[in-house]
Amino acid sequence: MLSYQHMYHAGNLADIHKHVILTELLIRLTQKEKPLTYMETHAGRGVYDLACDEALKTGESVEGIEAFLKKGKLPDTHPYVALIKRMRAEICETLYPGSPFIAEALLRPTDDIVLMELHPREYKELRRLMHYPNTHLHHRDGYEGLIALTPPAHRRGLVLIDPSYEEKTEFDTVAKNVSALQKRWPQAVVMVWYPLLEDAPHADMVSRLTSGDIPFFKQEIVFKHTGLRMKGSGVVILRPPYGVDDRLQSVFRLF
Repeated sequence: MLSYQHMYHAGNLADIHKHVILTELLIRLTQKEKPLTYMETHAGRGVYDLACDEALKTGESVEGIEAFLKKGKLPDTHPYVALIKRMRAEICETLYPGSPFIAEALLRPTDDIVLMELHPREYKELRRLMHYPNTHLHHRDGYEGLIALTPPAHRRGLVLIDPSYEEKTEFDTVAKNVSALQKRWPQAVVMVWYPLLEDAPHADMVSRLTSGDIPFFKQEIVFKHTGLRMKGSGVVILRPPYGVDDRLQSVFRLF
């Protein structure tokens, strides 16, 4: 839906959950020299200013990333924290990196980054910020692009799918497109993020994603003492890299 703009929610608890896991996956995948392709279906604008009117209106980053950093949940040497603190020291103290910028920071010049965003305003900002040689931007529907652009030249890779789920039909759309992706790019690691809502509309999607014989990792975190409509954050990873499970399991302790 083109009405959704992530800057209202940037840096909230769900972002932290999603981005810490994404960081762990990228670290593990780049331990091998062979190049890879990173792809996003809903890239957003790449970087967010948590002092903008939209972010201040919801205040979600206050109990999210600001509290997270203040409590020292991860050491300053962790790539996720190190990136945030470096951005704030060098550019602006209220910046927060979205997943495209995290990927750009952790991937190598030999890796390809493919980012899709349909919202005109978000794409304009993404284009302004993400002008790197190895980054390919597409102003298009992420699901359509996901199928049209796969398989990529570098068959090792990671796909992040994290739509807004403003419409409940989006859960079915994700499941169908992941199924289609598996047939076109069976080597890909696929990370699907989803919100935990009161009536559990994600349940069928998660069942479909995990019902086959493909190895998967699943993690759901219920937030404590939050006034958000979203009760928690969930992630399913298909074909998680070997040896990453312990690192992903440890994310529970951060919340």
